Amino acid sequence: MLGMLSQSVLNLVDAALVGHLGEVALAGVGVGGYAMFMLSAVVFGLSSSVQSQTAQRLGAARSGLCHPLQSGLVVGLAVALPLSLWAWWQAPLLIGLITDARDVHSVAVDYFRWRVVSLVAIALTLCFRGYWNGRQQTHLYLRIIVVVHLLNVGLSAGLIYGLARLPALGPSGAGAGTTLSLCAGLMAWYWVTTTHVSLPSVLTQLPSLTTLRTTLRLAVPHSMQQLLFAAGYAVLFWLLGQLGNASVAVGHVLVNLSLLLILPGVGVGVAAMSLVGEALGRDAQQEAHRWGLDALTIAWLLLLLLALPMLLLPAYVLSLFFSDQALVALGVLPLQLTGVMIVFDAAALVLAQALMGAGAQRTVMLLTLGMQWLLFLPLAWWVGISLEYGLLGIWLMQLLYRLINSVGFLWVWHRRRWVALAV
Repeated sequence: MLGMLSQSVLNLVDAALVGHLGEVALAGVGVGGYAMFMLSAVVFGLSSSVQSQTAQRLGAARSGLCHPLQSGLVVGLAVALPLSLWAWWQAPLLIGLITDARDVHSVAVDYFRWRVVSLVAIALTLCFRGYWNGRQQTHLYLRIIVVVHLLNVGLSAGLIYGLARLPALGPSGAGAGTTLSLCAGLMAWYWVTTTHVSLPSVLTQLPSLTTLRTTLRLAVPHSMQQLLFAAGYAVLFWLLGQLGNASVAVGHVLVNLSLLLILPGVGVGVAAMSLVGEALGRDAQQEAHRWGLDALTIAWLLLLLLALPMLLLPAYVLSLFFSDQALVALGVLPLQLTGVMIVFDAAALVLAQALMGAGAQRTVMLLTLGMQWLLFLPLAWWVGISLEYGLLGIWLMQLLYRLINSVGFLWVWHRRRWVALAV
């Protein structure tokens, strides 16, 4: 939970540091950050694929516990390296799909090019994280991600404003600092893994074709889900762009705050993923079902607690990011709706991860994307743009979508058809 809570801090630190440079700089970093989010989604499925395989092997006491990690590393490198090179080259085209404002576009391209260099580090880190989480050694993720964030704060601040004799790169410095900190995190994962006594040759052996096929079968649906989910956020920012730079800047902060506060819920879900997978590996189906419900109870209480500052002190929270009181006023009601939204979202956050522990990645993909693309985005355009309710109207539709999405995941979990999908 603590590790997931800190994950979104990377983007929030960039937003907080760049916010004092003005709304164009903040909007550019927001657009570039979501372009990077969309690109990272291509490799995101590696984490759940490696974790679910590792957890079920652990529960069944099967040999070759590190084979899913080997397979994930091979796939991650093969996909991320050429993709990052292509995205760096085509950065103006990719950013142009999200925004057509010239000033914002220029800032976003420079920021994105710094960030996209880290795609290989992100892909390999996801594999290491999935493996150790599958072994229920989640303290490693927390320790490493905390170091990454501390490095990110220092490096980004120095490179944005030219502190400690570093070059003053402005908004691009935020991207450079984040990339350097992520690469340092990968080096830490490499050291932890290669020094473990039971893994002497994990990075020197090629995986079997069977393990590669299983890894791809589980990773592709989750990656497609994350890619199209991220593309949905790109459409959301396109809609906000129709309302002006102020809505883009406020929307960037609101989305990052929501991602920050829901990540502890995702962390509970990641724990449930390992516990459900381990229980299914022992053929304990009732225990697996109970793990999902117990994790959901914890997540609801936790997210309610985290939402209280957004509900009770919205202006104060927004003032941490904006010095312009007009932007603070624009975001007050949408921020309060965001607080309600993250509580409603608990079931979807936890049970989606738990279902992936059972190997039901395809079910999660269909439900998540169906709700987002067939319900939320059409309603957001109709209410926010066509009916001219603006940012507040879009956030009201997002609240409705999150509620219906969570009800859908509860229904799927109680049907228990996922028990037959164990890998």
